[in-house]
Amino acid sequence: MFAIIKTGGKQYRVQEGDILDVEKLPAEPHQKFHFSQVLLIGSDEETLIGTPLVEKALVRAEVIENFKDEKIIVFKKKRRKQYRRTRGHRQELTRVKIERIIPDSTAVPAEEVVGSEAAPQDTLPSGEVKEPLEKAGPAREEKKPAKSETKAGAKKEVAAAESKRKPAEETKKKEKAKAASKRSAK
Repeated sequence: MFAIIKTGGKQYRVQEGDILDVEKLPAEPHQKFHFSQVLLIGSDEETLIGTPLVEKALVRAEVIENFKDEKIIVFKKKRRKQYRRTRGHRQELTRVKIERIIPDSTAVPAEEVVGSEAAPQDTLPSGEVKEPLEKAGPAREEKKPAKSETKAGAKKEVAAAESKRKPAEETKKKEKAKAASKRSAK
């Protein structure tokens, strides 16, 4: 029997007894861990395919150790621009041993489990997770918008500003005309 599980954004094909290195899990060595994101369970008799996950299926594993992977060098360069950046990275991993593949977790008695990688409850067909609705809090009083925030109030304010500008513009035009007539008189 084998299963395909999803953890750390990756998918792994596992069998009972396999030792696997996955992205860091929230468990200490010698503790049990359940992978609940099971995509497929296959055996000689039948194959269970999830849509997207197999309901009530679990893969039980024991954490062997938490460790860091080998260092990788990330080097960036842009030619002729005097730009070079060197960075190193060591990914934190967890080594697990797959103990059992459980097609129906309700038939198996509950055991003491430290952690479980829970599957998202509500997924859309595209695989995106639905956002939970916000809880209804105390009723908020909606304040009325100021006059300038409404369309009618904004129009009135614009008309008032234009009416203030017109007398000022007219006086400027008159002053310019007087100055021009004085220059022409000289």
